[in-house]
Amino acid sequence: MSDRQKLTPPEWATLGEFNAFLAEHGEIDYLDAIFVDMCGTVRGKRFPSEEADKVFGDGVQMPQSIYFFDVTGVNEDILGMGFSDGDPDAQSHPVAGSIVPVPWASMKQAQVLMTMVDEDGSPLLLEPRNVLANVVKKLEDIGLKATVACEFEFYLLDKDMDRKGRPQPPVNPATGVRETAHEVYGITELDGFMALLKEIDEAAAAQGVPASGATAEFAPGQYEINLKHEEDAIRAGDHAVMLRHLIGAIARKHNFLASFMAKPFVDQTGNGMHVHCSVMDEKGNNIFNDGTDDGSLKLHHAIGGLQATLGDAMAIFAPNLNSFRRFGPNLFVPVNRTWGYNNRSVAFRVPNGSPESRRVEHRVAGADANPYLVLAAILAGIHHGIVNEIDPGEPAEGNACEIMDEGIPFFLPSALKRLRNSDVMREYFGDRYVDVYAETKMLEYDKFQRAISPLEYDWYL
Repeated sequence: MSDRQKLTPPEWATLGEFNAFLAEHGEIDYLDAIFVDMCGTVRGKRFPSEEADKVFGDGVQMPQSIYFFDVTGVNEDILGMGFSDGDPDAQSHPVAGSIVPVPWASMKQAQVLMTMVDEDGSPLLLEPRNVLANVVKKLEDIGLKATVACEFEFYLLDKDMDRKGRPQPPVNPATGVRETAHEVYGITELDGFMALLKEIDEAAAAQGVPASGATAEFAPGQYEINLKHEEDAIRAGDHAVMLRHLIGAIARKHNFLASFMAKPFVDQTGNGMHVHCSVMDEKGNNIFNDGTDDGSLKLHHAIGGLQATLGDAMAIFAPNLNSFRRFGPNLFVPVNRTWGYNNRSVAFRVPNGSPESRRVEHRVAGADANPYLVLAAILAGIHHGIVNEIDPGEPAEGNACEIMDEGIPFFLPSALKRLRNSDVMREYFGDRYVDVYAETKMLEYDKFQRAISPLEYDWYL
């Protein structure tokens, strides 16, 4: 795939749409024009209300480098873009249908999602949202459309660290006691945090983010919130980014920290981002459904493609050094390419349900990964498998997460090297994006390695 492949620019929000928003919600004090970087972090620029019309008229000039900041918020002059070229601006425009209130703000605020264009007016392929749009177009070119839903695990943590500077579970507001129990699906554990969880639900509804309730997970203070299925994969990416953002904002408002870190505690379960995906044809029929419990041949081919691309995409699913701490035998985290029916120990699970809702659940990505890029990698694998009719082999039964697959890179530098050398990922993500992503993340890793950890002083001093 050429990096210059033409995408149709998304519809831009107009001043008329903004005025209609004001008519419904009332006047605002500020408008946030927001961008989502490589790490999935929401960044942007805040405009006073009297300047908001400029956003919907001329758009906003922002540096292209906002899309390849590392996790510390720094551009390390990636491939000569930054200090070397003067860090040039590019034009960005508001995405239609993305103007929403910010209910947790202390003042009357709205936000709008921005998308950036290249010098010739085409979507900038350094923007993760546009990388996903590129893969979605490849599916459209063969008459297919993905329906997806994301699930996020996260920890609610005390806003203060313990005496050794480590994170700690929160104090339950209802009991006044710090959470210590492993009560998966526990209702009592939800009760004490209902004010926070209720506000998350209300904020999601206000922003049009289709969240569908919370469950207590496998560790003290760990929860999961799911998103409903969305027929537009790009919008599903928007919803995933904004859900993670609003959970963090509302947790801070309640004096907690919401962490999507893949493995904040060595001896507790990690945080995953599970993605459910089915694929529709041009008539709206689910191509994974053939009326049987086994699912169609195309379902099997899609899973075969996910298997074939897993190793190459690991640096997308696990984007930093901590991400790889989540993987290990017998943790209900995928450690190989297995697939199966109604089996949470596999990488690619076909859940129970009616044949009409036949889908695959991709269980590899961490909650710290960029949702746009995760969806792009998953849909790339599905497209690759369907087009090439890849056989996934027999489904696994019983415990499939005992043996680590040596063909999968479970170390960040190895995963980045695999990504950089992947012809398949370059086909779907583009040469430029693969190089920029790999370079950014490798320099981030090098920066991490230049710091000396307290454990090194404990062991070696």
